Amino acid sequence: MRNIFDFHTHAYPDKVAGKAVEFLNSYYHVDCAGNGTMGDLKRSAAEGGVSHLLVHAVATRPDQVENVNSWIARHIGGNVYGFGTIHPLYGHIGSELDRIRSLGLQGLKLHPDFQQFYVDDPMMDPIFGAIEGEMPVLIHAGDRQNDYSSPARIQRVVQRFPRLTVIAAHLGGFSQWDEAMQCLHGNNLYVDTSSSLPFLEKARAIEIIHSYDIEHVLFGTDYPLTRHKEELERFSMLGLTPAQNDLILFDNAARLLRI
Repeated sequence: MRNIFDFHTHAYPDKVAGKAVEFLNSYYHVDCAGNGTMGDLKRSAAEGGVSHLLVHAVATRPDQVENVNSWIARHIGGNVYGFGTIHPLYGHIGSELDRIRSLGLQGLKLHPDFQQFYVDDPMMDPIFGAIEGEMPVLIHAGDRQNDYSSPARIQRVVQRFPRLTVIAAHLGGFSQWDEAMQCLHGNNLYVDTSSSLPFLEKARAIEIIHSYDIEHVLFGTDYPLTRHKEELERFSMLGLTPAQNDLILFDNAARLLRI
């Protein structure tokens, strides 16, 4: 049985998962397929034949940082991995980064749009500098609704911190794929397929994937947006080679996280 690694999933405590999904539906004008709980995430993965999960959530306020990180850490283990969160206005960034490491979380997830900061703002430099060469950061990338996380801004971060491993989500820029293809590049730059395949024609998705180094492309569902079975069906319809499928579906993630 093939190992498959979903590098981009979200889950929330049961008591707030419903509200989180309602917000996503309203903000992105979508109808999330999952209910956002950890239990449903694992059921979806099992039904789709996905063996490994990377789970993360975002602190939209500074006072949420510690609780979010502790909650994610309680749910990792086995084939479930976690990224921590940080907020640029949080008052103890250095000590919380140390705690993230001690909790066994292997990277950071940032959502500049929801956290309302420009990803290339110099106030982020202490955070990026502290993790450069040590842990990866997965950044929500692109959205025509605002400019917080545009591909051009992410590329400025890549240029300022060349040893920083950056995963630009959504094939480099949700709804801004042309800009992402033109400006995103770097030896330590990765992209994931989350929130892209449902919105792109097959030929266009293939073109975008091939514009990056195939060894730096990661499979992601963006659960609860989609369920694993349907997202894997979309991916399989791309018709990539078996070797390319192996890289995107598992090998690249395993190498990145050193598992």
